[in-house]
Amino acid sequence: MGLLEIFIIAVGLSMDAFAVSITLGLSVKKPRIREYLIPGIFFGFFQGLMPLIGHFAGSFFAGKIQNYDHWIAFVLLGFIGGNMIRESFSKDDDAKRENDFKFFKMLVLAIATSIDALAVGITFAFFEVSIYISILIIGTTTFIISVAGVKIGNIFGIKFKSKAEFIGGLVLVLLGIKILLEHLFFSGL
Repeated sequence: MGLLEIFIIAVGLSMDAFAVSITLGLSVKKPRIREYLIPGIFFGFFQGLMPLIGHFAGSFFAGKIQNYDHWIAFVLLGFIGGNMIRESFSKDDDAKRENDFKFFKMLVLAIATSIDALAVGITFAFFEVSIYISILIIGTTTFIISVAGVKIGNIFGIKFKSKAEFIGGLVLVLLGIKILLEHLFFSGL
């Protein structure tokens, strides 16, 4: 497997993090540098960490988590998205800004969006792939795409700020449902 294939995999893996980063960008009026970097660091780190864990765990771990990884992602994204929808009806903008980038929330989002990367790491164990170069490419790509997602979400949020957080929460809930449905109904195709 070459660098181009690894880069394509990295872009594919980072799409969930990109969608979540857009929702984070929706929630702030004017992002500060830390609000661009926090999602990039969390999502990039976990997108890089999960393939490493998967690579070393090999096929033993795949059989154990594959049966319920979609449920984990569904519950985590549904919980965070539901909270965002609830908070969209609140009038306290400053509290929202602080809560969206809190450590625990970012940790949960990063884990939820990187579960698929674990399976990719397991497949890397069966190919002639340099795992360290792969995780560097995956982590860096996800970092860049996540930072861009915050900016894109913020631009969208400026135009539609009254509904932005509601839409962001709805996107997370729908992303969780998508992951669940893909694994329940389309994983055998």
